[in-house]
Amino acid sequence: MFGEFKEVMTKEFEMTDIGLMAYYLGIEVNQREDGSFISQEGYAREILKKFRMDNSKSINTPVECGVKLSKHDEEEKVDPTFFKSLVGSLRYLTCTRPDIHYAVGIVSHYMEDPTTTHLKIAKRILRYIKGTIDFGLLYSTSNHFKLEGYNDSDWGGDIDDRKSTTGFSMWLRLHVFVMLFGSEIY
Repeated sequence: MFGEFKEVMTKEFEMTDIGLMAYYLGIEVNQREDGSFISQEGYAREILKKFRMDNSKSINTPVECGVKLSKHDEEEKVDPTFFKSLVGSLRYLTCTRPDIHYAVGIVSHYMEDPTTTHLKIAKRILRYIKGTIDFGLLYSTSNHFKLEGYNDSDWGGDIDDRKSTTGFSMWLRLHVFVMLFGSEIY
């Protein structure tokens, strides 16, 4: 059926079959027997180099447990353009790195008026990436269909406005990641 589809499309449109996808918009695709593994290792290396963290010491977690940040931090201000560039680069990396999504979400709240404390947290994420640069997502092949969902919330954990941060993940099949993101409840 796939062959027939390609034949019909080739007759209708000018196109070339270049084989299996290996790279797309900074996302590396490795199609294997056990599934498709996607990662952004090359992009992660570029980010580390761009923000001069490629020689930094790696760390085991993207954010310290229970960290609380504030917009009213009395620390020295940092360049918002630099900080936005850093956070934007990290946000794109979350496409294949759900393990950093929560930490990136935390620092994203402070892009308008960042301080050295906020920059320190963002650089900690880079140090974590340094040690986990080959992480990605494996979309495995399986005949075992199962839907699982998990969620968590900090119930009014924002010290500035008492908003809650919540997140959830949904898993379809066995070991296949579908979605993970954080949001705020008002």
